[in-house]
Amino acid sequence: MAARSIVTADLSTVDAVLDRAAEINASVEAYVEPAHGSTPRRAITFSEWRRAADSAAAWLSARGVGAGDVVCTLLGPSIDFAVLYQACLRLGAVTTGINTRMGETERTSIFDRMLPVISVVEDDLIAELGPSAGIVIARSEFASVPEGPRPEGHRPVASDPVAVVWTSGTTGLPKGALFDHRSLAAVAAGTDVLSQAGDRRLSPLPFSHVSYVTRAWDEIAHGVTTIISPSPWRARSALDVMIDEDVTVAQGVPTQWALLLELDDLDARHLSNLRVAGTGAARMAPSQVAALRSRLGVPVVVRYTSTEASLGTGTRPGDADEIVATTVGRPVAGVEIELVDGAGVEVATGEVGRVRLRSAAVMRGYVAPRRSDAPLSLDQAATSAVIDAEGWVTTGDFGMLDDEGNLTLVGRDNELYQRGGYNVYPAEVERVLDGVPGLHQVAVVAGEDDVLGEVGVAFIVVKAGATPPSLELVRRHVASNLADYKAPDAVVVLEELPLTAMGKVDKRALKGAADDAARARAAEVRHRRSQDGR
Repeated sequence: MAARSIVTADLSTVDAVLDRAAEINASVEAYVEPAHGSTPRRAITFSEWRRAADSAAAWLSARGVGAGDVVCTLLGPSIDFAVLYQACLRLGAVTTGINTRMGETERTSIFDRMLPVISVVEDDLIAELGPSAGIVIARSEFASVPEGPRPEGHRPVASDPVAVVWTSGTTGLPKGALFDHRSLAAVAAGTDVLSQAGDRRLSPLPFSHVSYVTRAWDEIAHGVTTIISPSPWRARSALDVMIDEDVTVAQGVPTQWALLLELDDLDARHLSNLRVAGTGAARMAPSQVAALRSRLGVPVVVRYTSTEASLGTGTRPGDADEIVATTVGRPVAGVEIELVDGAGVEVATGEVGRVRLRSAAVMRGYVAPRRSDAPLSLDQAATSAVIDAEGWVTTGDFGMLDDEGNLTLVGRDNELYQRGGYNVYPAEVERVLDGVPGLHQVAVVAGEDDVLGEVGVAFIVVKAGATPPSLELVRRHVASNLADYKAPDAVVVLEELPLTAMGKVDKRALKGAADDAARARAAEVRHRRSQDGR
């Protein structure tokens, strides 16, 4: 049976969308866990998903979960996660997913603030949890919930909260963004090229991420089959899954695409069903975009947003490789964008400003820590610092718009540094360094300096067999494209860059090494000056 897109204009909640999909696309696979090692292939259709969610809702209800309660998930991407999410929706409970790669401090802070009634956890992580996790249920137990009818009682409405999604926590403990059914309906209206009826989409992201949690309405309404990447992610297994599962939409962060490009047999002839490749979270060099488009034989598109905004910008099929590599495209349907200066005044085209986004998909606010069994509430002070009275979300990103409306990101507020009083945006420097021969990856991080305040340190990974570029070559290359003060003052060669749980470069992990490199550079300068003075 071929999947059909369903009409949802008369529906107001995600559980109702699944109910309709379970009738219209009953035998279409909703999720697939591909065979991996000794683990056999597992799949669930839309009708089976509804039945499993009804059964899980009854099971949760019998254990005290009701409308407004919080259920935590500490699960990898899985059918079990999807069933639990839909079960909570049916009860009016709020799901909050915790990335299994988060550190113990981050996890504990979330449990302490959310005080869940129940936490469903990977079996091997149970021993690490404290009392604030509530009733702890092993995934193996949850996976064997007996069949039962959807419980009577609460029926969700559009304004009911559905999920709390946690920010990456790169500048401190994660903050929880709260979304309701209306948010998810708005996301569905802005998903465009990445969703067509019957798509089979390869998903490499954790299900706790905003790109899963807020996309439920869209994926269900289009009869999208989500193919879950085997864990841990490997380029070879990802390619095998793309071929074996007839994937039509493949998504990945640039580091994953770079590893796939290293496979000799990555060939469009074996991927005849693929129609688009999506990326985001970090830059790809124009040469990488061109290679990916050529090897896969499909358009490459990039998407950008923040956790708080949920929807943002994207490139379009047919955009030039340079546009895909150096920009994050134009606002998607339903999204407005503006760039403002420090006083909140909109800047002119081509000038750098802080990115602000507005749409019906934005979070309702940051959640406040719960007290005992009190319902969830918003942290009004933290929320108003990010969302103004007119609904604009102020992101942590700086960028500039070109004449076609494409957004180029130049850095984050926590990455911006001042060298001798001049602002430097690391992303701008990194984009220029993509053109250095032999360079595979680069991350620019500020290091402290007694004279200049801060200096740029370029952490680089070179291609196999290539010679690392000298500091002189790096500085000359940057200075020929940007102001000379933006050229890095030190270069550190690494075998690989550290990554966050979301596959982004972990610049916080590089900060100590950047300070060390800056100090070594300052000592060398002092030594050279003392020698010159003799």
